[in-house]
Amino acid sequence: MTTIDYRRLAATGVSTAFGTFGELLQGVLPEEDGDFLVTLPVARWSTARFVLAPDQAEVVVEPAHKKKALRLAGMILEDAGRPGGGALVIDSTLPEGKGLASSSADLVATARAVANALGEPMPPGRIESYLARIEPTDGVLYPAIVAFHHRSVRLRAKLGSLPPMTVVGIDEGGAVDTVAFNALPKPFTTADRRTYARLLDRITRAVARRDLAEVGRVATESARMNQLLRHKRSLEPMIRVCEEVGGLGVVIGHSGTSLGILLDTAAPDSGSRLAAAAQRCQELEGNVTVFHTLSFH
Repeated sequence: MTTIDYRRLAATGVSTAFGTFGELLQGVLPEEDGDFLVTLPVARWSTARFVLAPDQAEVVVEPAHKKKALRLAGMILEDAGRPGGGALVIDSTLPEGKGLASSSADLVATARAVANALGEPMPPGRIESYLARIEPTDGVLYPAIVAFHHRSVRLRAKLGSLPPMTVVGIDEGGAVDTVAFNALPKPFTTADRRTYARLLDRITRAVARRDLAEVGRVATESARMNQLLRHKRSLEPMIRVCEEVGGLGVVIGHSGTSLGILLDTAAPDSGSRLAAAAQRCQELEGNVTVFHTLSFH
């Protein structure tokens, strides 16, 4: 009879994290550590699978360019006092550099997968402490729409959940490096900062009321204010399309290349509005992707 040494069997952890379609609101408040964003979770995910290998010298990652996730896995193993390495595989449906929180989702999924393999707790506060050492991060570790200080990687407030929306998205092309973007000086004035504070108050109340029309108005205003920082040639045409099809507003990846028209999924004529928006967006930019927002209960 063969004896199995269970101590030598590889422990495996698997976890996921959702992405976002840009941000409903992003700017700078009139306070220290004022950089903030408000998330728009969508049904696209990064999945991380980590296999612990005590006899292996280091961690390897696939795809090989996911260096930030590789670094994070090593940090967690070191803090846990677990020598050796492992294999980390990341599978994501979030395109990179577009403002869809692909890197944040990779990192959050990785933290949870490594912790699962180790049998370690990995609450949000612990994830934040790791990610703050790596890069500015979106608030995708919370199952809600949240206001989040992305530069210092800390939760500001959980705002709640909204009824389902559809996002008809386009991509202006290229890619944006999150770290480089967040190193840029913000051109916003004191008056701008006060405006952002008012917008944050408005969207906080709107999410509490589940007021999609007001959410769309705030998102559009935030998109316009962001033109000072990262100009999007398609913004005003997208706003006109949104008005033509009866959309709620336009949402953008403030640090990315994506723009989207928000539609109320539950509206009686949502199908025809979606078709009209997709046709007009195709004519405008030549590419269209449809996303669905996540609702949490």
